Amino acid sequence: MSHTLLSGNEAIAHGAWEAGVLVAAAYPGTPSTEILENLARMEGVHAEWATNEKVAFEVAAGASLGGARSLVAMKHVGLNVAADPLFTIAYTGVGAGLVVVVADDPGMHSSQNEQDTRNYAAFARIPMLEPSDSSEARAMALAAFELSERLDMPVLLRSTTRLSHGKSLVETGERQECRGPAYVKRAPKYVMMPGNARRRRIDLEERLRKAADESERSPFTVAEMRDTAVGVITSGVAYQFVREALPEASTLKLGMTFPLPEQKIRAFAAAVERLVVVEELDPYLTSRLLALGLPVEDVGLSHIGELSPGAIAAAFGVEPPETREIFTDLPPRPPMLCAGCPHRGVFHALHKMDAVIIGDIGCYTLASLPPLSAMDTCVCMGASIGMAHGLERSGGAGERPVVAVLGDSTFAHSGLTGLLDAVYNGGASTVVVLDNRITAMTGHQDNPFTGRTLMGETAPDVDIVAVCTALGVADVSVVDPNLLRPTEKALRAAVAAPHVSVVVTRAPCVLLTKEHPDPFAVDEEACTACGECVRMGCPAISRGRDSKAVIDTTQCVGCRQCVQVCKYGAIVRTGPSCDFKGRS
Repeated sequence: MSHTLLSGNEAIAHGAWEAGVLVAAAYPGTPSTEILENLARMEGVHAEWATNEKVAFEVAAGASLGGARSLVAMKHVGLNVAADPLFTIAYTGVGAGLVVVVADDPGMHSSQNEQDTRNYAAFARIPMLEPSDSSEARAMALAAFELSERLDMPVLLRSTTRLSHGKSLVETGERQECRGPAYVKRAPKYVMMPGNARRRRIDLEERLRKAADESERSPFTVAEMRDTAVGVITSGVAYQFVREALPEASTLKLGMTFPLPEQKIRAFAAAVERLVVVEELDPYLTSRLLALGLPVEDVGLSHIGELSPGAIAAAFGVEPPETREIFTDLPPRPPMLCAGCPHRGVFHALHKMDAVIIGDIGCYTLASLPPLSAMDTCVCMGASIGMAHGLERSGGAGERPVVAVLGDSTFAHSGLTGLLDAVYNGGASTVVVLDNRITAMTGHQDNPFTGRTLMGETAPDVDIVAVCTALGVADVSVVDPNLLRPTEKALRAAVAAPHVSVVVTRAPCVLLTKEHPDPFAVDEEACTACGECVRMGCPAISRGRDSKAVIDTTQCVGCRQCVQVCKYGAIVRTGPSCDFKGRS
């Protein structure tokens, strides 16, 4: 055994590795991404980025069927995509252990909504473990595989942003090899036609009763008796907040939050004078304890966003714990596309065209903010194409062109089916695939269009144009989005087409490019302070003296987009490579 400082994601990966996991799959999504990135570096594990969470779940389920302990990881909204196999695998059961790690995002630091995955555990009727720190994350990941095999059920392991990214000391161990028996044909167990499914539904209830017994025996559920005037039932990272805000209160930390350990809960409730539940997001525990007839007191904690020790202290009317002062004199840093981002020119052109821009999930969603203000919707992965098709069919956009915009990874995730639907149903919207050769938003993960796998192996570089053509798109073009006039010309031609059209804007994410041309600067004498370059929204450009443009040469990567919008030749190249002045 050794002690190491690990994040929750690193600890989950290490616990799974110690458990002998052989196959792991995921789609990158903050705050869960690093789990697979760590597993990919561990010996004896096949780790892969799947095209979406449903596929990732099915890969893990198939590996489990073949006797390999398997893990699938995703963020909370990813479980919506994977819900179809989740509910039915609960019926079939597993082969070797199957663990489903889901990272919730209270406070929506990197997500479009808040969801409480504990509801999915009860809905699908499968066990859920909920660690409160990195040490428990490692231990629960290790134990979850054995629990899955004992119960013949997938096991959910719930993390949250604070747990996934916070670090604490972890005692790690060695890997154990636990390969199960090879696949044996058992159609009544695995073929979920109605006749078989009805019997497996009954069997699921029996396995759930065994899970309830496991919950009562779980070493991860711990009653800590201190002052019995107040007893707090809690779980996950909320336990850490309670201990900080209410150090004298008795606590019942629930390690398994479905099924609940009813006997332990009743015993704890009987031992304290006031019974309070502290939990993030939904009143999941509260409603179940009230259903048990327990006198749970409402102290007014919000069910929106993250908890904090200060919020808990305020709810209980006690002095908040000491915290560091918040810095208030820092310069503002509004979120925006990186300097030199190839997406910027696309949105600049679409804004000029007065298009209705149906957006998608990706770093390009930042184009919705001023000064570009070039996105009308952003709902979920892959929604752009279907919503654009529906809006175009409704006629609600009037004469304005309707354009769906999504990244290459999102296109692979869930854009293909939307495009096929639009073609099949005779749509006329335009789809722009922002092909920057990477899954940029979550930290540069590969996808089917990059030619590499998570394990660093060479993969087929799938041709987006060929895919679109195969789906029946008659009008597909490819442009370099850093060239503004050709990009705008291609977009205008596409929206004029009487059928579905696709424009692939192809340029690598600027953060992938290691060498850049010399930066640009502003010739103050030539600058008229018209603001055209500033309205591009590049963080390297701002207004200086007399409202004239100023370029921060430490940020400029020489993409030339601003040069192309300046009508006065005021943006010039710096450095020894400069052999011209003005626009080119």
